[in-house]
Amino acid sequence: MPTFKIPNKPDHIVRLSLPSKGRLAEDSLSLLKDCGLDVYKPNPRQYEARIPNVPELTVLFQRPGDIVAGVRDGSVDFGITGLDIVEERKGPNGDILILHDELAFGKCSLALAVPETLGDVFNLASLKTFTDSLPSPLRVATKFPVLTERFLNKHEISHTLISSEGTLELAPSIGYADMISDLVSSGQTLRDNRLRLLEDGLILKSQSVLIANRKALKTNPLALKIARQLLEYIEAHLRANENVAIFANIRGASPEAIAELLFLQPTVGGLQGPTISKVIVRDGDPNWYAVNVIVNRNKLFNAITELRGIGGSGVVVMPVDYIFEEETPRYTAMLNALGINNK
Repeated sequence: MPTFKIPNKPDHIVRLSLPSKGRLAEDSLSLLKDCGLDVYKPNPRQYEARIPNVPELTVLFQRPGDIVAGVRDGSVDFGITGLDIVEERKGPNGDILILHDELAFGKCSLALAVPETLGDVFNLASLKTFTDSLPSPLRVATKFPVLTERFLNKHEISHTLISSEGTLELAPSIGYADMISDLVSSGQTLRDNRLRLLEDGLILKSQSVLIANRKALKTNPLALKIARQLLEYIEAHLRANENVAIFANIRGASPEAIAELLFLQPTVGGLQGPTISKVIVRDGDPNWYAVNVIVNRNKLFNAITELRGIGGSGVVVMPVDYIFEEETPRYTAMLNALGINNK
């Protein structure tokens, strides 16, 4: 794909760059859609799109590395890409601010791997011993020279980096590198090529992140406003995605008495507490109350069991789209990083 040159950006335009192709592109669009921030692209061949719910924001599509470069130099205000690319290419000046570091997709690790034939090399200590026995520095093939160099220097391992844009896993078998530093997800590709990870060779755990240009946030009120809107929707959705809403009818003397029963259970106490309201019955016992609690999705079975144990019936479980806190923690963290008073 040709490099997309971004024209100069007027101050009244705010831009968000997304990956242009591949799994990161699909997952970025999916996340924004799930957050209520659908991206509208009338022509699939165009590099620009819109988010109707944020009309002031222009969406661009770029390669992951170009997203980092664009946010770093200020031609783009926001971007979604992998933390690995951000840490590799962000530069030393602090121009890039990570607004959200856990978008929950694109997870992988940057790690060191050696050929299986090096049976005595299984961690950094044994790697150093092996390196010291070589007549020349260890040859390490990688697409992440900055992060790899920093890691190897930290552990005092003599080395020479070999840049490669091709398939790194082949480098040791064809003889132009002794080992590799590469991104790993399942590890199957390493195993297929008779490579294995060093036990303590993890350089970086990565996933997709939301980044912003620090200067834009400090000087452009519209960029700051959009940053808050993006963080509000993303954080509220990701928080809600981990939870479900449970509704149940419980017989009791009063809302307070039912709340006491709920608080004795480990799962169904709710966020701040349960919501309890009177059920208007047609006939029979009038002491019925409707209980609503939010619980972690992974603890749903426990929650149902606990509600049944205290007399709950007619239990209904529903997904949750958003959970908005009184203040978005990552927005507050952003303001603190910018030195902006939140009052």
